[in-house]
Parts: sequence; C-alpha cells; structure tokens
Amino acid sequence: MAETIIKVDLSKSAYDNDKIHNRWHPDIPMVEMVKPGDDFKIECVDWTGGQISNNDSADDVRDVDLSQVHFLSGPVGVEGAEPGDLLEVDILDIGTFEESEWGFNGFFSKQNGGGFLTEHFPEAQKSIWDFNGMFTKSRHVPNVEFAGLIHPGLIGCLPSRDMLDEWNRREKGLVDTDPQRVPELATLPYGDTAHMGRMKGDAAKAAAAEGARTVPPREHGGNCDIKDLSRGAKVYFPVYVKDAGLSVGDLHFSQGDGEITFCGAIEMAGWIHLRVNLIKDGMKKYGVKNPIFKPSPIAPKYDDYLIFEGISVDEEGKQHYLDVHIAYRQACLNAIEYMTKFGYSRAQAYTILGVAPVQGHISGVVDIPNACATLWLPTDIFDFDMQPNASGPTKMVDSSVADVPLSPDK
Repeated sequence: MAETIIKVDLSKSAYDNDKIHNRWHPDIPMVEMVKPGDDFKIECVDWTGGQISNNDSADDVRDVDLSQVHFLSGPVGVEGAEPGDLLEVDILDIGTFEESEWGFNGFFSKQNGGGFLTEHFPEAQKSIWDFNGMFTKSRHVPNVEFAGLIHPGLIGCLPSRDMLDEWNRREKGLVDTDPQRVPELATLPYGDTAHMGRMKGDAAKAAAAEGARTVPPREHGGNCDIKDLSRGAKVYFPVYVKDAGLSVGDLHFSQGDGEITFCGAIEMAGWIHLRVNLIKDGMKKYGVKNPIFKPSPIAPKYDDYLIFEGISVDEEGKQHYLDVHIAYRQACLNAIEYMTKFGYSRAQAYTILGVAPVQGHISGVVDIPNACATLWLPTDIFDFDMQPNASGPTKMVDSSVADVPLSPDK
C-alpha cells in the first residue's frame, strides 16, 4: 500500500501545515524526498484553503481572499533530478475524502477576479455539488446529473531563479499597459498572504515578496486545468531546479473545457496517488520547454451532443480577426441562451458549462476573418430531452425553486 507522504487536516488552517505552500519560488524547501520508481499519496485541501462553505449563500465567494490561492501540497523532491531532465509523473488514482463528499462552483465578482463571462455575470454566485460515488448533482441546478472525472487542476515543478525573474518581468509589463483595469491583467507577487512552506524568517519574507502567484499556467506546468488528467494520465514535466520540486493541488471533481466560470470546476479537497520517474536530459532530447500531457484512458461516456458554434464577432457586433477567445465566448453564450429556453436561469446554464464534461474545440483558425470555436454540450446529463424539434422547447426546469445563490457586491 502506498504511503501517504503529505496529510492535511480540513479543520485547520492551511497556513498551519508546513507541507503546503501558495507561491512558486526556487528556494521553497522540499518537504519529502522520493526516488525514481516510487509511488506515494498526497492529500490536498481545496484551492482556497477552506474559505468556501457548504451552504446556500454566495457571500463567501464574494468575499474570498484570492491573494491566498492556490494552496498546494509539496514540494516533493525526486532524488537525482537535475535541471534539463524530464520528470515523468503517473496519476495512478485520485479521490475524495469520506468526510467531505461535496464540492463547490463559483462565479467571482468582477471586482474580485471576474471570469470568462464577467461582463455578463459581474456578481458573485455559488452552487454546491454533492457526490454519490462517481456521480454528482446539485440542489442549485436541478434536472442534471453526470459522472465526474476527478483531476488536479494544478500540478507542476518549482521554477529556476531565471524563470521566476522572467515570469515577474513579463507579467508586470502586461499589468503596466493598463494598471487600473478591473479585473486586473495579471496577479503580481504579494507577500502579505504568502505561505512559503518550510521557509522561515527573513528568507521567507524576501521570497514571499517575489514569489510568483499560482493563478496561471506557465512553462513549468502549474494551473493548466486539463480535465482529462485523471486516473491513468501521465505528465512529462521540465525540471528547472535540483530535485524538481513537484507540487499539486486544486483538485476538481469535474470540469468543462476552459473552466469558464474561473472557479469553474467542482472544487474539492481530496487525495492523489502518484508515481515518478526521470528521463535524464529529457528536455534537450525531446525539445521540451513546456509539459507534455498524456490523457487518462477513462472518460465519462456521453455519445450525444449539441454543438454550439461561435465566431470572431463580439456581442456588440464588432468584427475581430481570427480571435479564438471571442469565438469561444460566443459559443458559450449561445449555449447559455439555448438552455434558458428550457427554464434554466442564465446563472444555472453558465454553471453547467463550467462543471459538466462539456468539450471545447478550436474548429477553424484559417478562414479569415472569423475563427470558429465550438462548445459540445452532452445531452445525456439532463433528465429531459434537450433536442430541438418542431413543437418548440418545453420548460422543464423551475429555476425559481432552486437557483444559484447570488451575493451582490457590497
């Protein structure tokens, strides 16, 4: 039986656990050492460190302190790992805690993080999802149930000093182009809420002031939010520091492609079972500077989809040139509008796109001026017929009975 090398206590603050950190920095000490070929288990708190409660109020999503996130378990050192190697990580298993069989999805306020469709959903909202084995459903989004594909939203290795400096330089340069923008263009270092693991004293304070926030994916991996990294998946991570420094967190019970609500998956605490190996000098051998992912052979089996198209024309009718971001946004908005015809509120429909196993595709990027993006909505997750027909849609959902809780900005 694999040893659990990092344990968490959900009743305690993540700041009290020195095997957890919430910034990326090359000097964060390893909390455990393993050897190539070893397998082991790691426990993880939810990405906010327990700031969100299982209740019917979205006040906690409105008031969440996003400068704290993400809380990651690690870093775990791998003996013999050197810069230039590839760290091969197998996800052998992943699951929920028996005492915490629920998760949450949220829209962040535009004033506090926003999201992909923040102009359409500017206020904080939340839904709670209960787990029943591999299935989940929500009291806030009726008439829908689906199988989850549990995966880590965030997994990666520590950056080198040069890489950290480059991240901070380029992200500050972006913020400087529009420093007053809401939401902000990037999340820059912020030492006050940093948790630097086992770093202490002046060294921890100095590192916290320059440590990279965990919000985006970067060259080392990080917050990639790839829903297919479940049981049986494999990742090849570039190694940038001695011992690699593997950390993991932000576990999701289920997610749609794009994680479009920002807190866009069903967020949860849980555990993950990993195995590590090394490919010496693998970065040079394979020309790798970003991770390579091999998806899980397991996926929820949904064979029937409605596919919604979007093109590079925004909500005001302005033409953009091959803009995939605009196109995918339009595909999502088209799917939301469609679901409202069956009785869902726009918030419920948006939630479904964030948490259910929807697929996002870049379908065309060559036919000027419009890129074509598509969103594939599995119809089998609904307990009624979602297909268009000559009779027109029938309202099956009473959204007034159970809707996604809303908390207007203060």
